[in-house]
Amino acid sequence: MKTYLFSLLLLAFCYACGSSPTDMQQNAPKEEAIPEAVAVSEKTMAMPIDSSLDIDYLRGRFNPATHPDFTKVTPGLTDGDGTYYLRKDTYAAFQEMHAAAAKEGVKLEIVSATRNFDRQKSIWEAKWNGNRLLEGREKAPEAYPVPKDRALAILRWSSMPGTSRHHWGTDMDINQLTNSYFEKGEGLKVYEWLTSHAHEFGFCQPYSPKGAERPHGYNEEKWHWSYEPIARQLTDLASTTLRDEQIDGFEGAATAVEIGVVEKYVLGVSQQCKE
Repeated sequence: MKTYLFSLLLLAFCYACGSSPTDMQQNAPKEEAIPEAVAVSEKTMAMPIDSSLDIDYLRGRFNPATHPDFTKVTPGLTDGDGTYYLRKDTYAAFQEMHAAAAKEGVKLEIVSATRNFDRQKSIWEAKWNGNRLLEGREKAPEAYPVPKDRALAILRWSSMPGTSRHHWGTDMDINQLTNSYFEKGEGLKVYEWLTSHAHEFGFCQPYSPKGAERPHGYNEEKWHWSYEPIARQLTDLASTTLRDEQIDGFEGAATAVEIGVVEKYVLGVSQQCKE
């Protein structure tokens, strides 16, 4: 009897509200469907960065040979040089990429890796003072007597000390240091493999062709590849922490502010390496 009376009361209430029990069931709030988990490769996931990394790390003011996050690269994966260092996470990812490429007949070898501030300073100042020819054909002091013009000429292919991605241990140069090598023959095969598969291992090409998508920064470098899960976070850190005035300690450093080197060069990378 109690059940019967409750049913009658419920019907009366529904009619008074202008809704039927069926309407009430249809209008009842539904539980949101839980989306299926998306499998994301560990190599492309955002990886935690040690909170101790700071402005000195960004500027390469440390020794990779003694830094706990770095390891020496075996000469078997390089051009034979046994002095290259990379971050351990970057090196592990490259080893996997190297093995995958080898299975498809593609040879990858590192020809340059981490360069700290002191190493980059020696390269920069040799060009700045004319002891090393620009692009193998001209002495910078003679060809570009105005400091800003000289700096811009060097920046076509070389970074100012304190601004290079090679400081971070996430970036490497592969096989050759000329775009022409990657445009035909074996080099083209290597480049096509990298552009098709490098992202599967977390790598991107930071210096894509310059244009509307990347109006500033270094010229295109088909050989330069960056371990994006770490390098992207360091790029973000540079965007909030690094200032032109902090690029110092070498000849020609005063031009950093004139040029806006952080915005145009440190942050002037391909969209692929920002996403």
